[in-house]
Amino acid sequence: MTAVAVFAGSSGRVPSRFLETARELGRGIAAEGWTVVYGGAKVGTMGALADGALAAGGRVVGSIPRFMVDREVAHDGLAELAVCESMHERKAWMAERADAFVALPGGLGTFDELFEALTWRQIGLHAKPIVLVDLDGYFAPLAAQIERAIETAYMRADDRRLLDMVPTPEAAIATIRRALAEGPGAGPGAIETKWYGVTERG
Repeated sequence: MTAVAVFAGSSGRVPSRFLETARELGRGIAAEGWTVVYGGAKVGTMGALADGALAAGGRVVGSIPRFMVDREVAHDGLAELAVCESMHERKAWMAERADAFVALPGGLGTFDELFEALTWRQIGLHAKPIVLVDLDGYFAPLAAQIERAIETAYMRADDRRLLDMVPTPEAAIATIRRALAEGPGAGPGAIETKWYGVTERG
């Protein structure tokens, strides 16, 4: 079964449209017959994502560090909940099970997960699609920073293809569906790794 790892936040104080977008993504993934892989919490956009998928009859699995379980934020309705000992283990567990990644708007934890997935793709450790749901232009500053990195040669122009930025959950699902149909090495994943021009730079 295809599995999609979703990076999302734990804050419950965000505007309601962010929570509804997470629920919509969960419902959409479930409608495709795909599994949601996420951070295992019942709060914030993470909880909304899981609840949306579960309400639509979807399969949801998660991984959560033990200290978060101790704070009683773990979701108790999942098909599988792996309790790990560190944030590193959590990210690895999600990455190993995912066929694709989606980032919803979030905070530092979401950024951490997203940038690790992007870095691993840049250096050739995987070729899985990475899609950002850019609700209300949330990720526009990130897109601008990527352009700045390209301008200063810390990234190459092809690195724009490491990710797709879309406005809605529906568009994210369509992007993943298309990328998976094309297969590994096709589409945005067919890029050179980070180390380019080594000999010419001396």
